[in-house]
Amino acid sequence: MWPYIETLIPSIGLLYLLYVILKHIVEGDRRERIAHAQWEREQDRLAGQDSEHQEH
Repeated sequence: MWPYIETLIPSIGLLYLLYVILKHIVEGDRRERIAHAQWEREQDRLAGQDSEHQEH
C-alpha cells in the first residue's frame, strides 16, 4: 500500500501547486478588473466635469 501512496505524493504536490497558482491568477484578474472599472468611472466623471466647464 505504501508504494502506491509514495508514487501519488508528487502528483498531489503538483496538483496543489497548480491550484495555488491558478487561484492567484484568478484573484489577480478579479482585482485588476475592479481597479480598471474604478479607473474608467473616474475618467468618465472627469470627462463629465470637463464638458460642463467647456459649456460655460
